[in-house]
Amino acid sequence: MKIVYCGDVVGRAGRDAVLTNLKKIREQFKADVIVVNVENAAHGFGVTPGIAKDFLESGADVLTTGNHVWQQRDIIPFLDENKRIIRPLNYPETANGHGATEFELPNGKKILVTQVLGRIFMESVDNPALTIDKLLKQYKLGGNIDAILVDIHAECTSEKLSLGYYLDGRVSVVAGTHTHVPTADAKILPNGTAYITDVGMCGNYDSVLGFEKQAPIDRLCQKYNGSRLEVCRNNGTVWGIVVETDDKTGLSKSIEQFHI
Repeated sequence: MKIVYCGDVVGRAGRDAVLTNLKKIREQFKADVIVVNVENAAHGFGVTPGIAKDFLESGADVLTTGNHVWQQRDIIPFLDENKRIIRPLNYPETANGHGATEFELPNGKKILVTQVLGRIFMESVDNPALTIDKLLKQYKLGGNIDAILVDIHAECTSEKLSLGYYLDGRVSVVAGTHTHVPTADAKILPNGTAYITDVGMCGNYDSVLGFEKQAPIDRLCQKYNGSRLEVCRNNGTVWGIVVETDDKTGLSKSIEQFHI
């Protein structure tokens, strides 16, 4: 199975870059499934139902989110209605939406996509490792599921690495998001899981994490929070990974970074 994962989409620049290139990405990488993180797609904070539908109708198969999932309030009922968009699994079970989803390919093969939030320097949530353990009791990689993609949406690099090694051999991919900077450590772990600490951002890289520079500079220099963060509107770049898994085991054979 060829799996493409596009990193955090930030504002209009990121949306335009990904939506324009989804067809090209599928053809270029012969992707069986495309997953896109839409965590910051709406003005830099969260995603709306309309934007989510744009991605799904343009060729994305599954959408992930993150800690800004609740920022756009009208997304909440959509999370319940549409299983192709997920929120973090380690939020309370009573939270709206789904923390994991199975997506079936035209050939009948299935991929499980799930996401957990990190806890270091972030909000208080359930233990990500133990939460995934509970989910994985229902699945056997290479058995009743053909591939498993885990997004670890976290600030701390060591927390992402720890989860990668913890899940090594039990899932196909552990991909980090949230910090908006692509890392240079894409690799196959010893037991066959593809790993990267951060996929990178889909947005304008002549920026501060996809936002116009002046407000972050003001906050740096003056500790002044009065100026509003504004997302960049043009010149987006797509960063992502493409992973090929073994059809028998579900483990990964290769992982490559790409940018457009």
